[in-house]
Amino acid sequence: MTEANTNSRSRRVADSPEPLSIDGAANVAERIVENVEQVIVGHHDVTEHIVTAILARGHLLLDDVPGVGKTMLARSLARSIDCEFSRVQFTPDLLPTDVTGVNVFDERTREFEFRPGPVFGNVVLADEINRAPPKTQSALLEAMEEAQVTVDGETYQLDRPFTVIATQNDVEADRTYELPVAEVDRFMKRLSMGYPSPEDESEVLRRVTGRHPIEELEPVTTGADVIAAQETVAGVTAEDAVREYVTRLANYTRDHAELGVSPRGSISLLRAAQARAVLDGRDYVLPDDVQAEAEAALAHRVRVGPDSAGSSGSELIATALRDVPVE
Repeated sequence: MTEANTNSRSRRVADSPEPLSIDGAANVAERIVENVEQVIVGHHDVTEHIVTAILARGHLLLDDVPGVGKTMLARSLARSIDCEFSRVQFTPDLLPTDVTGVNVFDERTREFEFRPGPVFGNVVLADEINRAPPKTQSALLEAMEEAQVTVDGETYQLDRPFTVIATQNDVEADRTYELPVAEVDRFMKRLSMGYPSPEDESEVLRRVTGRHPIEELEPVTTGADVIAAQETVAGVTAEDAVREYVTRLANYTRDHAELGVSPRGSISLLRAAQARAVLDGRDYVLPDDVQAEAEAALAHRVRVGPDSAGSSGSELIATALRDVPVE
């Protein structure tokens, strides 16, 4: 099942504007975070992680129990940006062409016409992605890695900005499909929200009494501004010492786990650290930026075993941050 945003403000952005200043890019990020927090209560760190991933041209996997606000967080983010939003509700009978699009024969012109699928959005919500079989999940692989889709031998470029936000529930394992390792590796970050505190939950109940706050949420930035902020992030300086630190962290996981972090994971961590630097108003990356992004960007790429330095990817990354020196 697919759903596209069809309101008048929904449009695609393709051209690359000039980069914003550091302060300008940080302001874009702050506006988005503040707007999302009109709907989402008590998850400031998660919201910041999502915004930095978007500015770093990454994709996100929200993995948690049902009902904690994963889909609402994604929708709030999409409403905060004046660009095209589309949603795919992943189900066991969903086909790859339901995601990418399909060629349809037009009897009037006697030719095939390509009808784009929901992946041709700027912010694409892949809701409950693990409800669909791996064949359908893999329909996102090319789009996430290369920002393009190939259908019947024809390649179509996706417009910028382009971000996939996928949600999955970590319960009902007998009714879901595990995401392939190659697909998990394409997500820049994997995040969990967790249950709210009693105080935050009371605030949620207060806000949803009457009309839901997302119904009144308006965009606070444009797709063009997001692209310009992405260009700013791409220009942030990462000195040799910082890059070498990222490399050492990645190699630590390869030496202490059955499956360590891939080079794609190292790239994702560095880009996320660049975005974190911009969020803090700097045009250069510090080791602190790397450490702030390491767990979200690396833990889901690690497969631990009996001899690993931790019982989970998160524990292993925490150990790496403790043991790998900053030089």
